[in-house]
Amino acid sequence: MATVKLWTDVEVEAVPAVKTVFDDIRATRKSDFVNNFWRALANQPSLLERTWSSVKQVMIEPGTLDPLTKELVYIAVSTANSCSYCVHSHTAAARTKGLSDEQYAEFLAVIGMAAETNTLANSMQIPVDQEFLIG
Repeated sequence: MATVKLWTDVEVEAVPAVKTVFDDIRATRKSDFVNNFWRALANQPSLLERTWSSVKQVMIEPGTLDPLTKELVYIAVSTANSCSYCVHSHTAAARTKGLSDEQYAEFLAVIGMAAETNTLANSMQIPVDQEFLIG
C-alpha cells in the first residue's frame, strides 16, 4: 500500500502544473496510461515536473545507448536497490522495446553472477588491479 495519495485523473485536472506533466507523459508515451509512480509524485508538483523532465532526458531522448539497453541498466540498478516497483515497471518497458524471454533469462543470469562476484570481491576486500585503473 502506498504511503502517499495516488492522484486520480479528476484530481489531476484541478492542478494545472500536474495536468501539464500528465498530458506530456501521455503524449510522449502515446498512451492514456499514467502509472502509480507519477500519481504518487503528483503530491509534490515540482518534484513531479523535475523527475519527468530528467526521465525524458535520460531514458527517452536519443543517445548513444539504445532504448533496450537503457531499460536493462535500469532493471539491474533497481534490482540492486531492491525496488520491486521499478523492476516490474522497467521489465514491462523492456518487453515493449523487444526484450525476448531468452534475453531476459540471460540478463537475469548476468545480474545473479554480478551479485555473487561483487559479494565475493567485497567480502575479501580484494585490491583493484593497477591495469583496471584509468589514467
